[in-house]
Amino acid sequence: MSEERAKLIRRGRNVEITSLIYNITEVTISLTAGFMTGSSALISWGVDSIVEANSAAFMIWQLNGEAKGINERDKRKRKKIALGVLSGAFTIAVLFICYEAISKFISQETASMSWWGIGILLVSLVVNPMLAWGKYRYGKKTDSATLKYDAIDTMICEYQTVVVLIGIGLVQWQGWWWADPVAALLIVPYVAWEAYESGRDAWQVQIDEDDNDER
Repeated sequence: MSEERAKLIRRGRNVEITSLIYNITEVTISLTAGFMTGSSALISWGVDSIVEANSAAFMIWQLNGEAKGINERDKRKRKKIALGVLSGAFTIAVLFICYEAISKFISQETASMSWWGIGILLVSLVVNPMLAWGKYRYGKKTDSATLKYDAIDTMICEYQTVVVLIGIGLVQWQGWWWADPVAALLIVPYVAWEAYESGRDAWQVQIDEDDNDER
């Protein structure tokens, strides 16, 4: 591996480290605010942030291996493990979000206002595009489809952030109690698709065969 490629991989890893730290911040604030106010949308967004944090952690693990020059078989093994764990995490997130949202529909409980929750959502509107840009940039420079794929995931989180903000806004300023669980359920199709796609990709990785399709 050339010194230039090793430097780019380390920079890509640093972006993922930043992403991990920020996602942990998202999880802490959104889940605390969500449980305190009874907001299904905030709780669901926080649960998805847990999955995103796991994704960043496994990306760091994968990039660390590449930076150390591990062989192709070990790279494929790490990729298969990372994708398999992510698929399981996404599946658990789907089940939890559905349970939380349906419970709110049954109870018809109205979520109260949380400026902490709104604050972290607004910060995420700015931070996520920057993280996505960094992941895509170094993914392109290192020809790492996995980094570019993670960049797309981060931008989809931007869509989720907008949906949750709209849901909370409709609850607080229009009194539509049902907007909060609906916002939570709108996250489900994305998370379910990610569960399927990462599981499919994990299944397709052949550890003991050459694989030129590095995702």
